[in-house]
Formats: sequence, C-alpha cells, structure tokens
Amino acid sequence: MNKILAFAGSSRIHSYNKKLVRIAAQGAEEAGAEVTLIDLLDYPMPIYNGDLEEKDGLPETAKAFKQLLTEHDGVLIASPEYNSAFPPLLKNAIDWASRAESPDEPRLSAYRNKIGAILCATPGGTGGMKGLLLLRLQLEYIGVMVIPNQQSVSHAHQAFDDEGRLIDGQKHEAVKGVGADLARTLMKINRD
Repeated sequence: MNKILAFAGSSRIHSYNKKLVRIAAQGAEEAGAEVTLIDLLDYPMPIYNGDLEEKDGLPETAKAFKQLLTEHDGVLIASPEYNSAFPPLLKNAIDWASRAESPDEPRLSAYRNKIGAILCATPGGTGGMKGLLLLRLQLEYIGVMVIPNQQSVSHAHQAFDDEGRLIDGQKHEAVKGVGADLARTLMKINRD
C-alpha cells in the first residue's frame, strides 16, 4: 500500500489548512492509500542556521520529520499564503529535512522520487494561488513531482462548517479529489 505523509504548513490550532489537509487525506484514504497525518507543531525546529547544523547536527525533531518523509511515498501539503508566498514554518521544515546527516547520504534524499499534492485555504479572495505557485516550484526543485491537480479555498473564514467540512459540497469533493489523485498517481507509478 502506498504511504502518504499529510500536513499543513501552519502552526495555528484552528488552522483552515489543517482542516483542508484532513479533507484531502480522506480522499487519499478512500482511494486506497495509507495516510499519516501530522502536525508541524509536534516537530518544533529552530530557524535553519548552517553554524548550528555544523555545531550540533540536525535537531531531533528535524530528524524525526525527515524520517517520516523518507518512509512515505508521497506528500500532501495544505499551506497558507503569507505575503504571496508560503510561510516560514513550512520553508524551515523543508530546509532542515533537506540536509544530509552523513557525508555518504545522497543530496535531498528525503525528497527524491516523491510525488506530492498541494492545497491552500486563505481568508483572501485569490485562494493563495501565488503561494501555491512558489510551493510547487520549491518542491519540484528539490525532487518532488507535484501532480497538476491542486485546490485553493478563498474566503476560508466562511468556507468551513463546525465539523471542519467545506460548506460548498462541490469544493469539498474537489479537495478530496486532490488526495485521491495523489493516491492513484502513486499506485500507477509504483505498479510499473
């Protein structure tokens, strides 16, 4: 069974993107993938600093996050948009997990040959499309093939009901569809 690591690039307790990634993860599970849903709050990392890395190596939380990435075939990320980009919390986690732990470890080993899917929920009117573009570029640069299907939710402060479902049923199914497409893509690739 294909394994997908799912998380939001937000540290807020009631994050719209945490709600969004849960919906997409449900779609991936229904399509036959095994999904591990994590919260980056459980993996606090200092701001990446080469001197800190040289002195102390990777923080234990960064190692744990990197290990999760390594153990999964795909990654499902829902990210807020901050000033037309994805947030520093997510960039920092990506950066720490990109670092080699030994001289013989291949460059970007936690990301190579991974398949990804991205989503965004934001209170703004554009649905975070600029942030998704930059996140897609970042992930593809480090070796993650990001599937074309992505979804964004604008006016997120009005988009979810009390149970965390999207009020717009068609949008809810479209978000589940991103997770399902990721699961199906992994099945096709890993079948060959």
